[in-house]
Amino acid sequence: MAYIARNLGPAGSLATPIQNGTAETVPGVPRLWMYRTADAAATVDTSGYFNDAARVLSVGDVILRITIDGSGVPGTCGIHVVQTISAAGVVNVTDALALTTTNTD
Repeated sequence: MAYIARNLGPAGSLATPIQNGTAETVPGVPRLWMYRTADAAATVDTSGYFNDAARVLSVGDVILRITIDGSGVPGTCGIHVVQTISAAGVVNVTDALALTTTNTD
């Protein structure tokens, strides 16, 4: 599969603190993003996967990826960090820091 823009959204933002009643972006402060996909971690961390999001992502931003199965059930999840964005807009994220998802009931 490929990157799906509507599945990437801000989870909250360390980059938009409230100051004087308005939200302001603080340069250099990373943002936290949530991304839901059917793609495996190895696909998501391929250089260029997030190219279509280059205009909203910044180096150091954190992406929490949740991989779902065909019926929409979360299977795996992991954390990726935006490592580089080239002048041409090529986004490279780190390999996933895998998180364990379990349900023992």
